[in-house]
Amino acid sequence: MSFLTRFKKNFGWEFRATRPQYDLDPIIYSKLKPLRLPLILIQLLMMIGTLGYVYLENYTIMQGIFQAAYTLTNTGFGALNESNFKNETIIFTVFLMIAGFSSLIFAVGIVIDVFTNGNLRELLRERRMLFKIARLRKHFVLCYHNEYTAQVARQFRENHIPFVVVDPSDNIEQIAKENGYPYFVKEEPYKEIAFLKSHLSSAKGAISLSKNISDNITLIASVRLYEKELERTPFLIISNAETLNEKIRLKKLGADKVVATPSLMAKRVSAMAISPDMENILDEFLYKKDSPITMEDLLIKDNSWIVGKSLGELNFRDTLKISVIGITEASGVFVQLPNGDKVIKENSKLLIVGSQRGLSRAKRVLNLTNQPKDI
Repeated sequence: MSFLTRFKKNFGWEFRATRPQYDLDPIIYSKLKPLRLPLILIQLLMMIGTLGYVYLENYTIMQGIFQAAYTLTNTGFGALNESNFKNETIIFTVFLMIAGFSSLIFAVGIVIDVFTNGNLRELLRERRMLFKIARLRKHFVLCYHNEYTAQVARQFRENHIPFVVVDPSDNIEQIAKENGYPYFVKEEPYKEIAFLKSHLSSAKGAISLSKNISDNITLIASVRLYEKELERTPFLIISNAETLNEKIRLKKLGADKVVATPSLMAKRVSAMAISPDMENILDEFLYKKDSPITMEDLLIKDNSWIVGKSLGELNFRDTLKISVIGITEASGVFVQLPNGDKVIKENSKLLIVGSQRGLSRAKRVLNLTNQPKDI
């Protein structure tokens, strides 16, 4: 690695590619191929006209180009020596006028045909969309539009989480307008072309909320295979299931999180019935836009300064204004509401709650190699 590359990396100045992974340019160029013929014809007539005037009237090259240009475009005469044209030149000029008018009509017909009878406009709109998607990082790919997807998208928008919706519906553009999807792709979500168009390689994860379990199974398997091809860290895959049996199957197939919709609804109704105040707290602080309190996972690296220290010793509540309500150790064991004697181990994941400012600062300082002086 060169010094310049290391310098850019250390200061976070790496240049990120913003071109789409799926290139539509060859397809667009193929749609524009019919325009080549009128362009070639006009250039050929310009050359014939220029050389004709040079030969017949002893014009210079620049005068010949000028005379041929306004003759072909039928914009009028009088700038040069038209009043003294020889008969041969007059016949030649009439030929150029008719040829110029005919080529113009021919070109206009081809342009209208290309832009109205083909899908060029759709391709150009899709190309603009793909360039916007290519700028996203750590986004989520939401697969299959339905009422679940629309609700998740609304929550993501309110919490400023970037996402791309992938759905094969022919009217996906209209669906996106009605549901406020800023980025969308019209493809079958499990296909590699959908992964390329949605820039899945730079995404945080994929969410499949289809009511058809086979769609979810296919999507999970395809994403895991694509993940191995990229040789990257695992995607976070979230799916939904209608029954407990489906939930178990999807987890075995590779889903990280599976939401059983009937079970989730039952738990929320139960919480409302048993403890209405707790339900109000969840709605107020965890699900509300711009909430003063939020919750996040934080992975602790093996060289972090907090590794080997206990929660009581670290005293996060006073130093960072956050609370650790759960720890997922590297082995996968989850410790709920750990006490002060709990020691932080390497590669463990802290579930922390606090203000947005506190969480931002915690993410910035807890994985430093050396302990900050102000903590």
